[in-house]
Amino acid sequence: MTRAEMLTFIAHRDHTLMRRINRWPAPRWIRLWMLCATRGGDGWLWYGMGAVILLFGGDDRVSAVAAAALAAGAGVALFLRLKKLTGRKRPCAIEPHCWATLLPPDQFSFPSGHTITAFAVAVALSQFYPSLAIGLLFCAVSVATSRILLGMHFLSDVVAGAIIGTGLAFGSVYVTRLVL
Repeated sequence: MTRAEMLTFIAHRDHTLMRRINRWPAPRWIRLWMLCATRGGDGWLWYGMGAVILLFGGDDRVSAVAAAALAAGAGVALFLRLKKLTGRKRPCAIEPHCWATLLPPDQFSFPSGHTITAFAVAVALSQFYPSLAIGLLFCAVSVATSRILLGMHFLSDVVAGAIIGTGLAFGSVYVTRLVL
């Protein structure tokens, strides 16, 4: 399969899933959960988590928050660049959503910046606090899922964001442990 064929295959699957999701009248509890997750993914969840870790995180608190901040910062720089390079339209720009009325933060879809940041922070902090890993990853997956269910991103945008964020997290933890 050539690169072009692979991209066409992914885009076709993305658009099929998007149409199903954009037409699905989700139950109220899912709507509320997804709206809260996406708003938390705007940064409030991660800022709050960083503050709690700085206050109560023990000996590794500075390294943990530094690694998470480095991963998130690199993620923001990377997704801003990639979005301009790819220029992929958001699902909400292609087909209207049946219940979500959020305005997108920008016009481009690939990759999901919310997902990159969520996984960058969650995976980085999990390396320092393994007992928090399940909760942190639940938050990251909730943010990623919300971006799809709210019509902001395609599945491939979110999968790429999770992979990029995870890679940045491992890299930032490695660098932080070398430096601090």
